[in-house]
Amino acid sequence: MSNVTLQIGGRNYMVSCSEGEEAHVQQLGQMIEGKVRDLGAAGHNEVRLLLFAALLLADELHDARAKAASAGGATDPALLETIAARLEKCATALEG
Repeated sequence: MSNVTLQIGGRNYMVSCSEGEEAHVQQLGQMIEGKVRDLGAAGHNEVRLLLFAALLLADELHDARAKAASAGGATDPALLETIAARLEKCATALEG
């Protein structure tokens, strides 16, 4: 196991990940930080900001799935499960 420090919303979060996944987890953290930054911090607490960031990312995933389906492309269920598992893992790490 390896540890990665993510800076999101001006706070540092230590997240555990598998060896070799550090760069990927950092990239995911940067995506979340971008959403939090887009939302702004005015009037929102930390949990609320992370919730809204997660909702925005989930909405983007939903749109990508819909676009793939409407384009006639088959959505790879294994890939979607991997993405969902990684998002869940990030959410769990941020909650802890």
